Amino acid sequence: MTEYTQILYAVADQIATITINRPEKMNAFTGTMIKEMTDAFDRIDADDEVRAVVVTGAGDRAFCAGADLTPEDGRKPFASEDPVEDYSDPRVRDGGGLLILRIYQCLKPVIGAINGVAVGVGATMLLPMDMRLASETARFGFVFARRGIAPDGAASWFLPNIVGRAQALEWCMTGRVFDAQEAIDGGLVRSLHKPEDLLPAAYALAREIADNTAPVSVAVTRQMLWQLPAAPHPMEAHKVDSRIIYNRAKSADAKEGIASFLEKRAPAYPDKVSTDLPDSFPWWEEPAYK
Repeated sequence: MTEYTQILYAVADQIATITINRPEKMNAFTGTMIKEMTDAFDRIDADDEVRAVVVTGAGDRAFCAGADLTPEDGRKPFASEDPVEDYSDPRVRDGGGLLILRIYQCLKPVIGAINGVAVGVGATMLLPMDMRLASETARFGFVFARRGIAPDGAASWFLPNIVGRAQALEWCMTGRVFDAQEAIDGGLVRSLHKPEDLLPAAYALAREIADNTAPVSVAVTRQMLWQLPAAPHPMEAHKVDSRIIYNRAKSADAKEGIASFLEKRAPAYPDKVSTDLPDSFPWWEEPAYK
């Protein structure tokens, strides 16, 4: 895609910003938004100049107020009504989940800057992001049971892993909308900020990553920490990290990391995510939808 209609995309100083841009609709989620945000994440992974991503919403009311309940195309808001022969048909797939899995697969760190209401898919979209910062005025809600459906976006996997099963059950079974303080108390967000301080804090965190870390190291670390806690035995993690460390120890990045530390200077890591990932990466096979 060369032009977006429902998001804004910009890159400055090695940081990409995706802004959900339907403020007149409280940034409500649509099929178009799925395609545009997926395309933006494809661009991010392909661009070695991008070191981190900040995702936020336009305006001061909402990050994303969930699925648009009155879609402009006249279709139902939650899922296709097309008849299918079996549930392996791609038309059955949850659209929000498609985007959320794409964020999960990203090779760059993703920082959510939650500037307002984040409910429904607007809340589950946050879960595969690595760090979530929120405005003091933000509100959250896993409201699916109050809409007669069930959690989307693989939230049944992500949410208990982030906040624990008991908290996930309470939020999803009550479907209530809760404030930013409850979100931080429950472990959903990292920190709270005054509205005017939110984006500067998100960019400062992104800047810390961009200025001090090796991009290849961050890419592999992101997937190790997302995937390996679910492994059945720590031996699986030991095998993965042994192979990656063996590979990276011989890299130009490792040489630069040691030299910059000993010389007390800022590092200039030469390896690129596009060409220099370890030969043992990925160590997994991406599951098929069937």
